Amino acid sequence: MIDFRCAAILFDLDGVLIDSTDSVDRQWRAWAREKGIGEEKVVSIAHGVRTIDVIRAIAPHLDAEAEVRGLESREADDQVDVAVMPGAAELIGAIPDGRWCVVTSGTRPLASARLRFGGLPVPKILVTADDVLHGKPHPEPYLRGAELLGVKPAECLVIEDAPAGIRSAHAGGMKVIALTSTYPASKLSEADAVVEKLMRIQIGPDGAKNLAVRVG
Repeated sequence: MIDFRCAAILFDLDGVLIDSTDSVDRQWRAWAREKGIGEEKVVSIAHGVRTIDVIRAIAPHLDAEAEVRGLESREADDQVDVAVMPGAAELIGAIPDGRWCVVTSGTRPLASARLRFGGLPVPKILVTADDVLHGKPHPEPYLRGAELLGVKPAECLVIEDAPAGIRSAHAGGMKVIALTSTYPASKLSEADAVVEKLMRIQIGPDGAKNLAVRVG
């Protein structure tokens, strides 16, 4: 058992609350084939970071903003194999309003579409690729989430599935629980705890202002 105390919980979206890994992988591979770029080269860096940052790194000759609009529109329409992660709704339901948010590398339209499709509530605070200048692994996304929640970064706990997200949260001074939904545990060793399923995480009150989180 590993215990955490925090004031708020910040969730990544894809691979944490919504199981969209197959869809993301499928659309990136299709895009790579269309552009004549090696699929494995793209997929190796695509998960957990902003689409625009991937395109700028892989294909700087393309209009990155136009490519993002096309690619993420296709992702939003691709609902095959997309589902709520087991235990996600229950975990969110255990957290008081205003004490959690979503911090995703996707755009706002894509993130909202994923949440609505999964029947999960769209949180009052949703930090997306559109809201930051620097995406994960830069700390800005998670620091922005903490700021909007009105919580000190050191009092935040992040739930992530990708190395870039773990580094983003740690760079912002936050603890991280990693979920092995997209990467194996060996790739997530920088996290403060690693679990196979969200059901291994239990959340309850810890006094008037804090949350007690048990991983085991």
